[in-house]
Amino acid sequence: MRFACDTGGTFTDLLVEEEGAWHLYKASTTPGDPTRGVLDALALAAADRGLPLEALLARGSLFMHATTHAINAVLTGRVARTAFLTTEGHPDVLTLREGGRGDPFDLSRPFPDPYVPRHLTFEVPERIAASGAVVRPLDEAAVAAICSRMREAGVEAVGVCLLWSVVNPAHELRVAELLETHLPGVPYTLSHALNPAPREYRRGSAACIDASLKPLMTDYLGTLTRRLEGAGFRGRVLVVTSQGGVMDAEGVAGTPIHVLNSGPSMAPVAGRFYAAADGRGGNAIIADTGGTTYDVSVVRDGRIPLTRELWVGEPVYGHLTGFPSVDVKSVGAGGGSMARVDDGGMLHVGPESAGAKPGPVCYGRGGSEPTVTDAALVLGYLDPGYFLGGAMPLDAEAAADAIDRRLAGPLGLSREAAASAVIEVATENMVQAIADITVAQGIDPAAAVLIGGGGAAGLNAVFIARRLGCRRLVIPEVGAALSTAGAMMSDLVAEHRAMMHQASQAFDAAAVNALLARLEERCHAFAVGPGRAATRAQVDFQVEARYPDQAWEIDVPLRRSRFEGPCDLDAVIADFHAEHERLFAVADTESPVEMVSWRASVACTLTDAPAGRLKPRPRSRSGAQKRWITLPGGVRREAPVLDFDAIAPGHDCRGPAIVESAFTTIVIDDGAVFRRSPAGSLVIEL
Repeated sequence: MRFACDTGGTFTDLLVEEEGAWHLYKASTTPGDPTRGVLDALALAAADRGLPLEALLARGSLFMHATTHAINAVLTGRVARTAFLTTEGHPDVLTLREGGRGDPFDLSRPFPDPYVPRHLTFEVPERIAASGAVVRPLDEAAVAAICSRMREAGVEAVGVCLLWSVVNPAHELRVAELLETHLPGVPYTLSHALNPAPREYRRGSAACIDASLKPLMTDYLGTLTRRLEGAGFRGRVLVVTSQGGVMDAEGVAGTPIHVLNSGPSMAPVAGRFYAAADGRGGNAIIADTGGTTYDVSVVRDGRIPLTRELWVGEPVYGHLTGFPSVDVKSVGAGGGSMARVDDGGMLHVGPESAGAKPGPVCYGRGGSEPTVTDAALVLGYLDPGYFLGGAMPLDAEAAADAIDRRLAGPLGLSREAAASAVIEVATENMVQAIADITVAQGIDPAAAVLIGGGGAAGLNAVFIARRLGCRRLVIPEVGAALSTAGAMMSDLVAEHRAMMHQASQAFDAAAVNALLARLEERCHAFAVGPGRAATRAQVDFQVEARYPDQAWEIDVPLRRSRFEGPCDLDAVIADFHAEHERLFAVADTESPVEMVSWRASVACTLTDAPAGRLKPRPRSRSGAQKRWITLPGGVRREAPVLDFDAIAPGHDCRGPAIVESAFTTIVIDDGAVFRRSPAGSLVIEL
């Protein structure tokens, strides 16, 4: 038996794999104690089998966990008191960043504060040149004095980023030894070991974020592991990473920056599977609608793109990790997104969310601001008696009253028109998020299949697909927990990077091959260590390359693991030009190419079993039903209500219709044809 759990802002999703079948459960997230929500979901699974929790957990071999605990801690400032050690003369690395503003003409917005304040930034007397030569030896006595000052300042973690440590790490390594001697027990992160990239801000920011999370995540993951063990679990605890895989909880505690984008990175893993099964191949857009956010990612030619532009918070004004992560764009548009009318009479939806507590007004937990879920209830999309399979009845009267008071009255609209406006504004916010990420990846959204995930996906997924021009929409049967399904499908992964500058016109194949061999050796060590229980392991190589004097690099997969002749270098150059043209619509094929950093990643497959099918849940009611719904534009229709699990595979149905399961509701408009696929998904043709 295997468990996969995703702690979201509103609900904690749990998938239990038992004898090849998947069972889905949802419990409310408890923000003050996220582990409590995990145990509550497990308790539902145990009760469903008539077992005590201890007996259920005793059957488990793997527990895979996705969490927003790390990123929430950074966003709210609940991290360790962290110091920053940098080369003397460079104290402003975190302050100056990489320059730029979100809006270059808006000078009224102050520049953001650095991640580590100036009074906790310490300059280390030393200097290494870009060649790796020591220009100024490390002043060890000065480092010892800095340690005394940090101790007096109550420092709880240390990020270290010295100039050109990616070429010669000797000084950073010696600083680490001095920290262990003079500040024993205080966690630290070395930039060259964590993020060997040539840009100081990205390395320094990543090192400080990682160090600041170590006490918190060590405690959180330790608490989670202990509480699971105390409840009866004796298996292996894995944590979902930002790179679209899983790692052992102990490894994550050592480098917690890996889990900053933990939950959202899993949806494209599942989306890739369902796009291949039901999407006719090609490119796919993965849209995961939760209660708090709308997370958008893409699958391009069967590959999940990574980005090093992962910001914690708002781009430019937040904090850049520079760490490879699944490329996900998140906007504050989910089922719990609150709607309001501003002083100018303009309707806004999100980014503020009602969260799990108090939640939407219809939850009856004290919420007073209308949300997308309240609007969907007013429009007839949701059955107030069958939310979460009837486990959580909704207060339709309270939702209608909130729409009337907060929206319809100020806007001068009818109740239904105001609720429709909420759905339409939320839809447009989501469409813009999709347009941003698809255009950036060189993908035409109209030519891609849309995969809808998340419990609130079905409320407006058809409207989004029509707005984008997509002809096919796929709602997997496990779509209400798409990220959790991705965790169940994911591999145990590790990535190793190293910097070595090479130019195509003066390429040292022997040096590059030696570097690739070292990276591959580290991948194999991981495969026979943490990955020893895997059924197979695969190592892939990439290079970060650019044109001369270009500001940024792009990732180019290597076709082979070594450069054995001129044709191998020619292949990399050709692939770089093609990728550059795809991304930027231009390529300078006569220009030389510079290769900056090299990466090797290993993926260890945990099981060869096919993806499980979701076991149908018995409905608490029966019989054909219809209800009136209001579609965009104020169109009223009486729509049949169909049970998701009762739709026969291959049988064509026509909209308008409402398709319900215990965990999601899908609104299908006029002109759409839908059917169940052999993989269990609801495939909607527009």
